[in-house]
Amino acid sequence: MPEYLRDVSRGFSTDLAVINGEPSWTLPMPARYVIGVDGVIAYAEVNPDYTRRPDPSELLPTLERLHRALAV
Repeated sequence: MPEYLRDVSRGFSTDLAVINGEPSWTLPMPARYVIGVDGVIAYAEVNPDYTRRPDPSELLPTLERLHRALAV
């Protein structure tokens, strides 16, 4: 995170270095994975914008496909 944003964050009493427990001021990158029973990643979603999350309905086709494969 650039220094100017670190200052803004500190202004809101948010110190990522303290929260993360290390000094890098790195923002986490949220990710969502669905892994089949065979260990293969069936769905992956990673977005550097932590405010954008996929709608849960986007996972349904993947979950349905995995469920059908188990029924065979």
